[in-house]
Amino acid sequence: MSQHLLSIAVLALMFVVATVLPINMGVLAFVGAFLVGTFVAGMPAKAIFMGFPADLFLTLAGITYLFAVAQKNGTIDWLVRLSVRAVGGRIAAIPWIMFGIAALLTSVGAVSPAAVAIIAPIALGFAARHGINPLLMGLMVVHGAQGGGFSPMSIYGGITNKIVHKAGLPLNEMATAFASLGFNLAVAAGLFCLLGGLKLMRKPRRVAQPVAAMAGGMAMHEAFSARAMAGATVVAHLDDDASAHDARKDDAPGTFCQYLTVMGLVALGVLTLYFKLDIGFVSLTIALLLTLMAPNLQKEALNQISWPEIMLIVGVSTYVGVLEKMGTIAFVGNSVAGLTSPLMAALLLCFIGAVVSAFASSTAVLGSLIPLAVPFLQGGDVSAIGFIAAMAVSSTIVDVSPFSTNGALVLANAQGVDRQAFFRSLMVYGALVTLIAPVVLWFLFVVLGT
Repeated sequence: MSQHLLSIAVLALMFVVATVLPINMGVLAFVGAFLVGTFVAGMPAKAIFMGFPADLFLTLAGITYLFAVAQKNGTIDWLVRLSVRAVGGRIAAIPWIMFGIAALLTSVGAVSPAAVAIIAPIALGFAARHGINPLLMGLMVVHGAQGGGFSPMSIYGGITNKIVHKAGLPLNEMATAFASLGFNLAVAAGLFCLLGGLKLMRKPRRVAQPVAAMAGGMAMHEAFSARAMAGATVVAHLDDDASAHDARKDDAPGTFCQYLTVMGLVALGVLTLYFKLDIGFVSLTIALLLTLMAPNLQKEALNQISWPEIMLIVGVSTYVGVLEKMGTIAFVGNSVAGLTSPLMAALLLCFIGAVVSAFASSTAVLGSLIPLAVPFLQGGDVSAIGFIAAMAVSSTIVDVSPFSTNGALVLANAQGVDRQAFFRSLMVYGALVTLIAPVVLWFLFVVLGT
């Protein structure tokens, strides 16, 4: 077996092990870079270290640290409460509000699973309380998180843009960002129509509690004695007090620190998009200024940095750096291009990205598959910008699968559902997206864009 095939086999083994066992793929990739680089390619440690993406590490650490500070000082919760309050009694608007909040969080630097973990419990709680299809609500949250995931300030966007820039390919940051947002928005609109959103629009603004909850209350009323009913009266009084407390909390204005945090997020966008300053340094600077206002939050915020995701991303990037120095990237790209036409090679890579990402990490897929496409993209037969958009969205939109982190979070937070039936629904939908999305994206962004 040639060294190129052996290094590819090791990469495939990493995906399998990381999928079957709860082991961070970044750790596997660092070890793989050491073993393959040292014993297969005969590279010294210094050469292996050259593949470590220091700029990407700083970007990931900076934006996740800033987001952690914003979460710890209550800014995220405050913005969520304001957004939910803004819909008033318009129940049909709630799924779209959740879509928008999830998209906003990922667009300013939250990792997609973190955004879903924050919004899914709130969204699915609303679904149970107001009779909204939980599948609709859960999918709106995930597609929202994926829709905002390729802004220039986001994790996915940062990874993709740095890989494309390093490869010397044409770079259009906003093309990928709008492709992801537009496609996920279109899918969300279709889901809204198919899964009961139109019925929600015909509901009155004030919605009674679900029938199941009312029936449960009547059964409890009949079952308990007069003494239990007296106790229930006390509980109801406490619940009323709690509701009043929640209402006061929703009406409370933001704190000075929360206003500063919002200004910091706006400044992050202006400084990185308009003045082209490094997003890692800028986000760390803003986070430091915010922690000076509340130094006791620093330790908690540092603990909330997405170290597992950072380890995964920089580990895979380091291994890909070893493959590049070995010539494996060029070997695979030329082999794929030689097997079929460039258009079909692009479709094949989109399918591979979708299938692997449905079970493994999207960030790992982006970090490893985009470099494989560089050789045939440099030929000019396929639009590099269109392919990057198609590959990026294909590799992330499939995170609705219950085998991915986002899908699993939706499944875990669904309320009042048959878990097995809900799991099957997510699995069927995930399979359809995995099969259909790459073809549609390839046609829209590669075929029509070439």
